[in-house]
Amino acid sequence: MSIAISGTRNDKVHALETLDGRLRWLSSWTVHNANDIRPKRDGLKVGGHQASCASMSTIMSTLYFGAIRPQDKVAVKPHAGPLLHAIHYLLGNQSLDQLQRFRGLGGMQSYPSRTKDQIPVDFSTGSVGLGVAITAFASLVQDYLIAHSQIREEDAGRMIALMGDAELDEGNIYECLIEAYKHDVRNCWWIVDYNRQSLDATTADRMFRRFDDIFETCGWRVLTLKNGKLQKEAFSKPGGKSLEEWIDNCPNADYAVLTYQGGAAWRTRLLADIGAKENARGLIESYDDDGLAALMTNLGGHCVETLLEAFAAADDEAPTLFIAYTIKGFGLPLAGHKDNHSGMMNPAQIAELRASLNIAEGEEWEPYGGLGDNVAAELKAFVDRSAFASTAPEHQAQFVPVPARLPVPEGKEQSTQAAFGRILMDLAKAGDPLGDRIVTTAPDVTQTTNLGGFVNRRGLFRRSELEDVFHAAKIPSAQKWSGHAAGQHLELGIAENNFFLLLTALGLAAPQFGTRLLPVGTVYDPFIARGLDALNYGCYQDARFLLVGTPSGLTLGAEGGAHQSINTPLIGMGQPNLIYFEPAFADEVALLMRFAFDHMQEPAGSSVYLRLSTRTIQQIERADSDWEEGALKGGYWLRRPDPGAEAAIVFVGAIAPEALMAWESLSDDMPGLGLLSVTSPDLLHRGWSAGRAARWKGASAAPSHIETLLSALSPGAGLVTVIDGSPGALSWLGSVRGMRVSPLGVDNFGQTGDLPDLYRTYRLDSDAIIEAAAELFLGE
Repeated sequence: MSIAISGTRNDKVHALETLDGRLRWLSSWTVHNANDIRPKRDGLKVGGHQASCASMSTIMSTLYFGAIRPQDKVAVKPHAGPLLHAIHYLLGNQSLDQLQRFRGLGGMQSYPSRTKDQIPVDFSTGSVGLGVAITAFASLVQDYLIAHSQIREEDAGRMIALMGDAELDEGNIYECLIEAYKHDVRNCWWIVDYNRQSLDATTADRMFRRFDDIFETCGWRVLTLKNGKLQKEAFSKPGGKSLEEWIDNCPNADYAVLTYQGGAAWRTRLLADIGAKENARGLIESYDDDGLAALMTNLGGHCVETLLEAFAAADDEAPTLFIAYTIKGFGLPLAGHKDNHSGMMNPAQIAELRASLNIAEGEEWEPYGGLGDNVAAELKAFVDRSAFASTAPEHQAQFVPVPARLPVPEGKEQSTQAAFGRILMDLAKAGDPLGDRIVTTAPDVTQTTNLGGFVNRRGLFRRSELEDVFHAAKIPSAQKWSGHAAGQHLELGIAENNFFLLLTALGLAAPQFGTRLLPVGTVYDPFIARGLDALNYGCYQDARFLLVGTPSGLTLGAEGGAHQSINTPLIGMGQPNLIYFEPAFADEVALLMRFAFDHMQEPAGSSVYLRLSTRTIQQIERADSDWEEGALKGGYWLRRPDPGAEAAIVFVGAIAPEALMAWESLSDDMPGLGLLSVTSPDLLHRGWSAGRAARWKGASAAPSHIETLLSALSPGAGLVTVIDGSPGALSWLGSVRGMRVSPLGVDNFGQTGDLPDLYRTYRLDSDAIIEAAAELFLGE
């Protein structure tokens, strides 16, 4: 048998069919080993998805070893993760130890993970639908890099998503589809494992042809792979037309039941339904039970030839949806059963499957076990010569130089949001490497989040020139947003999921495309919660971006409770791979933006979140720059307490004027009172927690920054904390040294009003701070 990739088409088909069986076996055995062989100390089911893997094994074997190119990138549906690991096991990129520790500590992850798995993973998946949508935005990023001469057009890869049909229920897919249409996304394939079963049930029959319509309306080519070669051959025989019509009209649930019951059940049902039609009985009876079962499950998604033809037909840049009909659990005794999503083969069933593949006991982990030495060697050579096997490691992009300091905007009174916009606009003017690598985006709030100045200077990104019609008509407008290939702002509609997915795709440009971009995204701070799943998804795979949430808090004033963020400080503190800052003054904004552009590029860095405000406040006169080191660590003494002082006011962000006014009013009665400006509750809490964890592990640890700051006070001192957000962001400070705390903040929905009324109503004004201090320190 010759199965070299350069051989005949039949050789290639046979090799891919053999690989299909190998991947199905290895994925099934990996899950079985974790659940039935590996000792369980907690007695809990480990889990895994044997049926979901079997549903997609033909698609993945054909794609990876028959169609994919080195520059292509793939997001694998979460429940097919074991197949991806099996592919890399055959290539020698995955270890036996990792397979044996599936879902164990340090082993391969439940779902493909860029940061936690040891194999190359293009896109993390797990939160359903996001791994699909990210590929469209990765395609957009690739187009951006091509237009900016960072990638050659001829080197463009396809961004491919392998998805279960139940993922088509996810709304973020359709939000993405609309945005992809607006940006004329290309080089994107979405391949649907259309097994018509979800976790709980078979899917609705009424969706037939609806998905096609939706995607075709949005400019996608739709290729439906319903029937395999065996079925098509049968349809061409006498009686075949009746069989084809029956298959087309059979309800999804009935098809699943008959698949599970097998050949005899198929025969009984088909003879009852179409046996009286001309030539149909003869066609049915020409197959034995096993042959009839094989015919009826020979759907397009399980036919290598059909898949190869479909992939070849889409060999251009048009975005393409492949609807590949499959059987969930194909090739396993679980096939078709409605409970098979998380179902497992029992020991007798896995033994029967092993025997059918000629795999000897004890050789279950052999990559090519049961094939015989000659066939195994030829199949290994086929795999090793595949285009996918030559995929290069991810890139190590060069560091973009960041100036030692960013200029601080001038002005005695400024808001942090306006300062951010002016700093960014200065970078747009500079024409240096940093400004050239910044890419901005916003979900339809570009003007109101102060990105407009940057866009005026750098333009909107469009692959095709977009004229500013108002400018051409000489109509005055502050917006001079021309669209062109050199533009550096990606305009989005109102969909925060899209916003965070685009930030993620931009933030992965360095490892995926070898060119570092510095994404800056602005969003109304309360609406971070709308895209929280996608934000977490981006952080989980270590995408790097600067998120600017603005305007924030009750300080937004008359916009009312629907637009006034409360818990975003807690989101910032609780989100891994994201550092949250909330500056109060313009010089803090400049310092923290400079830090962000640097930190985003560090190997041990992360994304950064700035929570900003539209409130204009009086700026602080600085005697020196000694405060900067503390600000970068999370806080500094704006008014240093006397040694052993009994009290301090602690504030965050836009509430600074009230904190200063209260400090000045209390200073006479409370000599030595400190005023602590917290720039990052997040960093202070992380540092404190890390120190405690080190001590619990028996390691020596220097005092955390917040411990050092609060050591300036007496051990029994009291703190009044105030933040325009959840008081929980600062109330924990009392635990650092056992101090009394009176936390002020917002823990109810806001409402419309001006700032004096709102601050008084929600106890954020200076009178509330003074009252809290009097109760805490003076016992009044």
